Amino acid sequence: MNLEQLSATLSAVASPQRMTILAELSTGRVHVSELARRVGMSRALLYMHLAKLEAAGFVSTSLELSPEGTALKHVALEPFSLTIDIDTITRALAATSNAANSTAPDEAVSTPSAQTPSAPTTSE
Repeated sequence: MNLEQLSATLSAVASPQRMTILAELSTGRVHVSELARRVGMSRALLYMHLAKLEAAGFVSTSLELSPEGTALKHVALEPFSLTIDIDTITRALAATSNAANSTAPDEAVSTPSAQTPSAPTTSE
């Protein structure tokens, strides 16, 4: 994990609303509408927070058909362990420096779409 990936991971959980969502999901998988009611926010706002949490690997979503034939989106917490200490930061800095040093000068410019945050470290 480099500095940009570490920053994106930390940013995903640096919001009180997203921490509330994670805590609520610790009891198990839940339908998006139910989760929105539990955390007291609109579904549109919840979807924005879920997109960031899912991109960072903290949650997963799935679509299922109800008995009536409507699609229901469910959200589940992914197992993770996040440790931030000076060793984490120095390893991320080293990974960033190594990547920068190994990139040819004409390849030094990258687009934001080519950079995706990695999932948090999982523990099982």
